Formats: sequence, structure tokens, C-alpha cells
Amino acid sequence: MYRIAKKRILNPTVTEMEIEAPLVARKAQPGQFIILRVDADGERIPLTIAGQDVDAGTVKIIFQVVGATTEKLNHKNEGDFIQDFVGPLGTPTHVEGLKKVCVVGGGVGCAIAMPIAQKLHELGCEVTSIVGFRNKDLVILEDEFKACSSRFFMMTDDGSYGEQGNVCVPLNKMLEAGETFDQVITIGPLIMMKFVCLATKPYDIKTIVSMNPIMVDGTGMCGGCRLTVGGETKFACVDGPDFDGHLVDFDEAMSRSRAYAAFERHQHEETCNLFKKEVQ
Repeated sequence: MYRIAKKRILNPTVTEMEIEAPLVARKAQPGQFIILRVDADGERIPLTIAGQDVDAGTVKIIFQVVGATTEKLNHKNEGDFIQDFVGPLGTPTHVEGLKKVCVVGGGVGCAIAMPIAQKLHELGCEVTSIVGFRNKDLVILEDEFKACSSRFFMMTDDGSYGEQGNVCVPLNKMLEAGETFDQVITIGPLIMMKFVCLATKPYDIKTIVSMNPIMVDGTGMCGGCRLTVGGETKFACVDGPDFDGHLVDFDEAMSRSRAYAAFERHQHEETCNLFKKEVQ
């Protein structure tokens, strides 16, 4: 059992937790993930590690409430326990030797992008961060990004905060003006990552994406997280989650990501109704 040391609501649908897991905290690196179960009968879900405190023995996770399991997890409070917390899994993001990087995050994907930007800054890299959200109410981790970025761009679809537009707006302006980067790292919705990759490809700027497909066991055995990268089948849990975005078949990935959408909505509704009955 793993104790919830801290809980913080970041916006109406996104929550941050720090979980007591000293062995995971000791080994975790930016870009890696864990798999957890809320209770003994629960499903296994992957969540990217958003940071860790080795001295306190805690691992930070940030999740969006979208399905039954994240709804159950969100009903847990500080001092409560979750059943399983396994990791770190996956290959860490390569950050060594990079001198100038643009980190592009979208929505809850910023929770994955943020520790990577922090690590790059710690290593002396010049970090340009671009983050995008649908509106002001959904903004998360702004101060954390500003603290580790030489330049920071806040974008909202409706213009309610920062600049209006998607993350490609400032990226395209910089590239068209002759700006160069050792690498672009982008993490967020699949459609966002696809268009970031389309923006960087004509300039031959290596672009890394973090893929989060359907995943079950996290060890490459189930095959649920398979992707097509450069015409070859890869598994996000062991080969990734980072991949060369210019080689990823995003259309296939988006099609597969929608396979269980209706089932997830149904399970989420059932779980919400269950909690409502308990309150009554």
C-alpha cells in the first residue's frame, strides 16, 4: 500500500498528488512513468512521473479526471492509501548534451513536459517553453515553467489568458525568423504533437514526442501500447514513451486511442453515480 502524502487541485479536472514510494523516487528520471491501481479490484493505469523528492521518498503524479479509475483516485485524500504504485518504467528522456531546446506542452501534457524542462535548465540548457490550454481556467504549472525557461509563451485557444492561438503560432514565428534549436520536445494531445512535428520537419529539427497509448502491463508483453514508428512496430512502454515524432504514424495512433472511448465514458458515469449514492 502506498500513502498519499500531498494532494493539490490544479484546475477543475486536474489533480496533483505526491505518493510515498521511496524506491521509485530514488530511481525515477524525467520522461518515465509508473503504473498504479487504486484498489485491489481496480484496473492498471499508467501515469507519467511529474517529479520526485528523494529525501522525502515521494513521487509526484498529475492526472486528469477522465475515466473511472482517475475518478476513484481523485476521491482519495491526503493520508489515504492506494493499492499499487510500480515503476519507474519506460526509457528516460534524453537531455544530456543539449544546449538549446524548445519544450512544447499542451493541456495535461504539461505535467510531463515540466520536469523535462526543469532537468534541461538544471543542466545549463537554454529552454524556450510554449504551453497551450483551451482557456484560462485550465492553466496549470505556469510558475514552474517560467522558473526554468529563458523564454516562455502562454497560449489559450480562446485568448482568455496569454496569447490567443495554438502552440504552433509562436513556434512557427520563431522558425520562420530563422530560430534554430538542438531539439524540440513536445508533449500533449496527439493532434497537437502531430502539427508541431509538421511545423519542424521542413527545418530538419529533431522533434521528440511522448506517446501515451492504451497500456496494460507496462513491460511489453500485452502489446496494447503498440505504435508504428518509421514503418516498424514499437511498444511505448519499453521502446518509449519518447519517439522521433517525424517517424510516428499519428493517424494510426489517434484511431487506436479512440477505440475504447465509449466504454470509458460509460465506466466514468457509473463510477460518478456510485460516489453520488454514497454521499446521499
